[in-house]
Amino acid sequence: MSISSENHVIIPQFLVEACGQSAERLEWLARLPSTVLELSRRWSLDLAAPFNHGEVSCAWVAPVKRTGLSSAVLKISMPHMEADHEIAGLRFWNGDPTVRLLEADGDLGAMLLERCEPGTHLRQLPEDEQDKVIAGLLRRMWREPQAPHPFRPLSTLLETWNRETEEQAHLWPDPGLVREGLDLFGELSGTASDPVLLGTDVHAGNVLRAQREPWLVIDPKPFVGDRTYDATQHVLNCSARLRSDPLGTIRRFSGLLGVDPVRVRLWTFARVAADPRRHWTQEALDVARRLAP
Repeated sequence: MSISSENHVIIPQFLVEACGQSAERLEWLARLPSTVLELSRRWSLDLAAPFNHGEVSCAWVAPVKRTGLSSAVLKISMPHMEADHEIAGLRFWNGDPTVRLLEADGDLGAMLLERCEPGTHLRQLPEDEQDKVIAGLLRRMWREPQAPHPFRPLSTLLETWNRETEEQAHLWPDPGLVREGLDLFGELSGTASDPVLLGTDVHAGNVLRAQREPWLVIDPKPFVGDRTYDATQHVLNCSARLRSDPLGTIRRFSGLLGVDPVRVRLWTFARVAADPRRHWTQEALDVARRLAP
């Protein structure tokens, strides 16, 4: 960890690294210590050291004590288009089945959240049990937001990813496969029926054991779109199972969700083939070829 000079607000090293390639994020990082202290005064918080899980993260997150009240979690998100409407999404779901939003400052990207106790990750369970829990949570999240609402269509996210992937064209190991994935992003998002508000990043690392309910979703990235897309993040996080039995993994999870396994297969192929990334691995190519339409 590194520690800021302002009243010893701790900034995890992984967050420093995540901000390193963006001038906007570096500016956010420079303001972060004063932002933490401002919010702690405004919301009467006693701060503890931030969580330092060592994974790629887009927020400063720390357990806190509220004066005269229960414990909570303070989260301050870096500039990140996928998380732009997290506050609005948590208000929409209102604790069903997400953590509750206690306070928020949209200009600062700051949230005071219900704390999950004991807070253990769902990924500590076997993957077949994870399948059942996540399927149940996603089905509860899938609701149609009534207009007017702030949420963007899923195509907005995919267009951003497409631009990032196109910028990496010199790294593509199989241009035909990547191009087919990019084409499918547009085709699938344009043929969705019955669009709902999606979590888009619901996987076993973003589901915590709690007291109010057995499991609660944290860190949703809300977009409106095809519910079969929402199956992909959990499937992709089950990487060993996806490599060994991609079609069986998709069929099982699609059945638990009650959605079309063919569309889940196509979405998963498109993501494996064409999601923007730093490294294009042979393992990903092998999975994409087995899932290719």
